[in-house]
Order: sequence, then C-alpha cells, then structure tokens
Amino acid sequence: MLAAICFVLITLLFLDFTGTLHSWFRWLAKVQFLPAVLALNVGVIISLILVTWLFGRVYCSVICPLGVMQDIVSWLSGRRKKKRNRFSFSPAISWLRYTMLALLVIALIAGIGSFVALLDPYGTYGRIAQNLFAPLWGWGNNLLAYIAERVDSYAFYEKEVWIKSLPTFIVAAVTFVAVVVLAWRNGRTYCNTICPVGTVLGFISRFSLFRPVIDTEKCNGCTLCSRRCKASCIDSKAHRIDYSRCVACMDCIESCRQGAIRYRLRPMRSVAKLDSAKADPCPNDSGKVDTGRRMFLSGVGFIAATAVARAQEKKVDGGLAVILDKKIPNRATPIVPPGAQSLRNMAVHCTGCQLCVSVCPTGVLRPSAGWSVLMQPEASYERGYCRPECVKCSEVCPTGAILKITPADKSAIQIGHAVWVKENCIPLTDGVECGNCARHCPTGAIAMVPSDPANPNSPKIPVVNEEKCIGCGACENLCPSRPFSAIYVEGHERHRMI
Repeated sequence: MLAAICFVLITLLFLDFTGTLHSWFRWLAKVQFLPAVLALNVGVIISLILVTWLFGRVYCSVICPLGVMQDIVSWLSGRRKKKRNRFSFSPAISWLRYTMLALLVIALIAGIGSFVALLDPYGTYGRIAQNLFAPLWGWGNNLLAYIAERVDSYAFYEKEVWIKSLPTFIVAAVTFVAVVVLAWRNGRTYCNTICPVGTVLGFISRFSLFRPVIDTEKCNGCTLCSRRCKASCIDSKAHRIDYSRCVACMDCIESCRQGAIRYRLRPMRSVAKLDSAKADPCPNDSGKVDTGRRMFLSGVGFIAATAVARAQEKKVDGGLAVILDKKIPNRATPIVPPGAQSLRNMAVHCTGCQLCVSVCPTGVLRPSAGWSVLMQPEASYERGYCRPECVKCSEVCPTGAILKITPADKSAIQIGHAVWVKENCIPLTDGVECGNCARHCPTGAIAMVPSDPANPNSPKIPVVNEEKCIGCGACENLCPSRPFSAIYVEGHERHRMI
C-alpha cells in the first residue's frame, strides 16, 4: 500500500502542471538515493543506509518509483498469463552489476552528467513520466477543459502539450520499453543487473539485521517461494537466499504454505559468516507467520527514510493575422536556471529527472539536446520567459543542481545578458515604433535611444545595459519580430550577483 502511495504521488509530481502538489510532496524527490548523494544530503543518505542495514532493500520496494513500476508491470504480466508463480532462481550476474556501478562512479568523478542521468533510477522514471505520461495527462485535461467550456465552467483550463526535446523523448521511450520488457518477462532483472543504486543497497542488505529465513526442517522443497520471487534470488533446492538481490517484498513468506519462511532477526555471528549466502537455520516455531509484518516494516522503512526530509498558446494577432512561431536563436552559451550557479555545477549534479521542467509554469525549461549535457535542463524563451517572482525549479530540485533561492535572490542573479540584433529590429526594418523590450524589462536594463544620434526624431532602437540585465528573457519572448527575435539572451557559464 505504501509503495503504491509513493508511486502515485511521485508520478503526480511530474504530471501536475499547476504546482499544487509540489508544496506538499516535493520531499519525495529529495529522499531518492542518488539525488541525495549528489545534493550531499547526509541525513537522507544515513537514513536510507540505516533502513537498508536494518530491514533490507525496503527503498527498492517502497520508495524507488522505477522499482515499483517494475512490480506493477510484473503483476500485470502474471495476470495476463494467469500464472503468478512463474519465476525461477538464477545466479547473480555480479560482473555486470559492479561494472555498472564502477561506470557510475567514474562518470560522477569525471562530471559526465548525461551518463549519470542514464543510470539513476529516479531520473530514469522522471523522464518516462514527463515525456510519456505527462502528454497523456495533458490531453486528458484539455478534453475536460473543452467539455467544461461548453457548459460555461472554468474548472479546467487548457495546457499546451508539446515535445520539449526529441532526443530526451527517444531516450525515455527506449528506456521505458527496455524496462517493461525485462519486468514483463523476469520481474526485477533491471534492479539486480543494471541499477547501480540497487547494487550499493544490495551490498548493504547482505548484512541486514532482519531478513527472510528458510527453516530447513519445515521446508518440503516445493519451490513455490522460488517461483514467486520476482528478484529470482531464492535457491529453494539449496535453501539459500541471495540477500544482496532480495528487495524485501515478502512475497515468499505469503506464498509458503508450510510456514517455512520467516522474516526474523538474524543471529549474531562473525563477519566472515555473514558473507555467506546460505539461509540462517530457523528453529521450529509453532507460531503462525504474520504476513501483516510486511506492511509494518514497509511503513517503518518509509517513515525512517523520510523523517529527515522537509515536508493554449495564441496563434493569431487579434484573431486576424497569423503569428509565426519563434525560432530558437543560436546561443554560444546555454542558459541554465537561477540557482544553478554555473554550467559546471549543473553538469555535475543534474540527473535529468525533468522535475524542474514539469513544474516550470511558463515552459521556459526544456531538456538539452547537447551530448555532454543531454537531458539536463536549459532555458529558452520562444514560449515564455523566466518570471522574476517564480522560483519553483529551485524548490523542487532534489540533487543540488539548482539550489533553493528566493524571489529577491533571483532578481539579483545574472544568468545571461541580452544581445540586440540590428537586422531583425522592427523600427529599422518596418519603420514603426516598438519598444516592447524596454517596456517589459523587469530590471530597467534596456533603454530606447534614437538610431541616429544626430537626429532625435529617428526611429528609436534598444540599448542594453549588461550590468543590469539578469537574462530573464522577457525582451526576447515579447519581441514582435518573427521568426527570430531582434533581441535574445546569451547565457553565462558562471552566474553572478548584480
């Protein structure tokens, strides 16, 4: 039940374009393992390690959305095939598990954020939810808005649905298909062969205090537990459980008709013996197996892990003239959100989960298509601009790639500066007055001056004071020039206060 609640809430964080749920449940993103490591959130890291050492890989079965998604797919597969007990024991592919972990560590040290993003289970699910599930959610909302409009209700409003980045969409789609196929056929294969977070927590869970234990005297060798284990970690013939792969789902306990498997405290013994994959001998016990313990332990794990965390675009001008879509200018330096501090900080810490993209109310943020920063957010102003009062992306980022800031901080952070393009400016090309950029600049960084200093009556053109410009993009977005704006924002590699 807790796993389902966590999964639904995390999914809604990526679907809710109103930002309502983020004020209540954004902490669910901050208790994910790899984001907590990147953010150096020591409290969350220690809590997750402690929970794993006490109860096993509860994180993987309750908190991790990608893990819960695999369980859902596996359950659907069992229903489809009308065969719940369809798994079998398979030896651990240790070389692959530790190779993927080593690659992750190397990528973290080298600052290759795009590769880290591919391996992070939370980021992987975030991209799936944002790129595949969010459009369906948006279309459903727009259908309700259409129906509501016909009955003079404003309970819903239309939300533009568009692909923010084709490369990221393709990565999300391919990943989704691969994970679904693996889960449909073999349950938790992805978690126990590819996921580096599963490998780290699996190493810790080998020493967990509480674990499922096989009573060899009660076991009749029916292999039902092995055939029910979605982690394929129970060798019922040898009465062994590979605790590094066990995700503490307790399905084996529920399926055992002899009461031969119990979730119990392991006896204290030497570290050398703890490394053994053999099941602990369980003394005879006339008491019945308490399957309700599964819910209790899941609840304890969930609470302990989270206790330290804080809780239609216009296409016509006046309905008459068609407005051309704006095109993205060729920026020499990408623009990253205020709070990111620098391109380097973004590249090192971001896992490309797309949570900031999903919560951005003006559609400014979208995943990058650059190979070195693939799937990481960058700003572009064709559809909106970065409003000075909005700091939602800094509030939801779980990795420290975008540090939390206030609206007052944002108004003083320079993420870029405006650049005027003479060839596109309407007062010069069409001979009409404009001044849109100057009127809407929130910092007063743009002034309109005569294009001919010797003639005060000449068409006025914008002049940018780069020291006052914060790079919000209001000038670029509201410039009437099409398809390219006459003024655009060039990003800064390192942000600075003005």
